[in-house]
Amino acid sequence: MGPASSQGVQQPPGLTPNHPSRGAGAGSARGPPGVGPWRGCSNRGCPLPVNPGPGSCGGGSSRARAPRAALAPACAAAAEPEPEPEPAAEGGAGRAAAPAGLMASGACCGALRGFLFEYDTPRIVLIKSRKVGLVNRAVQLAILAYVIGWVFVWEKGYQETDNVVSSVTTKVKGITMTNTSELGLRVWDVADYVIPPQGENTLFIMTNLIITLNQTQGYCPELPDKTTVCNSSKDCTAGYIGTHSNGVQTGKCRKYSTSVKTCEIYAWCPVENDTRLPKPAFLKDAENFTILVKNNIWYPKFNFTRRNILPSISTTYLKTCIYDPKTDPFCPIFRIRRIVEAAGQNFQEMAVEGGVMGVQINWNCDLDKSASYCVPKYTFRRLDNKDSDHTVSPGYNFRFAKYYKDASGTDSRTLIKAYGIRFDIMVFGKAGKFDIIPTMINIGSGLALFGVATVLCDIVVLYFMKKRYYYREKKYKYVEDYELGASETYGTQS
Repeated sequence: MGPASSQGVQQPPGLTPNHPSRGAGAGSARGPPGVGPWRGCSNRGCPLPVNPGPGSCGGGSSRARAPRAALAPACAAAAEPEPEPEPAAEGGAGRAAAPAGLMASGACCGALRGFLFEYDTPRIVLIKSRKVGLVNRAVQLAILAYVIGWVFVWEKGYQETDNVVSSVTTKVKGITMTNTSELGLRVWDVADYVIPPQGENTLFIMTNLIITLNQTQGYCPELPDKTTVCNSSKDCTAGYIGTHSNGVQTGKCRKYSTSVKTCEIYAWCPVENDTRLPKPAFLKDAENFTILVKNNIWYPKFNFTRRNILPSISTTYLKTCIYDPKTDPFCPIFRIRRIVEAAGQNFQEMAVEGGVMGVQINWNCDLDKSASYCVPKYTFRRLDNKDSDHTVSPGYNFRFAKYYKDASGTDSRTLIKAYGIRFDIMVFGKAGKFDIIPTMINIGSGLALFGVATVLCDIVVLYFMKKRYYYREKKYKYVEDYELGASETYGTQS
């Protein structure tokens, strides 16, 4: 040891090796940085405990100093000279590059160390402020009202739900009579105007028609338009079929009327002329027809079934009732005129060109109540748009034919272009029943929402209050890790 070892360090009175005043900063400024309980003996001397006794590194009383054998390695390591820095590269570039790399590496290591070895824990700070307190309670009250009023009362968040499975059948009744020069006196019943007799959740009732009688396969002039009018056979092309043609052109030009000539076609003759649509509608009395709608529903999750003909409806009542939203809201028989009027439409106008009506049946059932409260609700609306913005190809129509053989065995048919109203019957519904799982989930979600009040109040306190810096100082506290190794000793162990 050097001369510094012969100088003793006196222990202050009352200071023991385990005294709490031994901490960071007790050592000399020349001692190793970050090692609080040590004091340097010389410029590069060995580190010693703060209270080594009256002796020094190499001398003094042996009564209160650390064992020499334990201090020798530390003294030897401290006495070694520091390595000389390597010479910089030519031009000094090495001296500039090394610190930049070390700084980047140190920043990455610091970020990684902070991610791995830092821990955040909430700190409760009681702030006595009327503004913040009122904001906190107002937000909590709003969340409580949302959870109780909307989630549980309105949306019934305590229930398990299931969607409806349904089937629909229909039956139409009604008879009308017409008298025309072309058809004469004729009675129309269900078999004539319901096409097809049954559909899948849909029903079509014919209200107007263009009829072409006794068509047979043969040659006849085409209807006149800009592609079929001709002056001679040179204007016609054999085999030509246009988009709107009624048949195949033969290449000849024939007289269609006294003043018009058109190309000859091979088709069902005479061809249909659909330019003259009957007004008012041919079957204008169809507004008095009635529709019986039979709807069966099933909620598979709860094994619950129901039908729109309720148990309280008797056979006598069913034969006489007509649906009315006020007097007979559960009668399953509907008059066509009332359906159209309930949708805000006029039947006689709609019957000319046809249209599409929607009959909606809603089954919203609370199965926590009696089954008698699970009843259908009917609404009506027109599904095809009929207004000033939708004037091209309005309404609903299609063609069908009835075939037969005449007395000579020739195939003939009657072609009908039918206009009418299609009724689409749509069933919606949802059933709910109490279940503990959705109840607990919604309660937990509601409690979690109360954290929003804390976040909002923190934002107000830390960013908008006048004393925000003071509150921020009180809210956040940074604690360093001064944990010591278990194998380190201080002073003598007697």
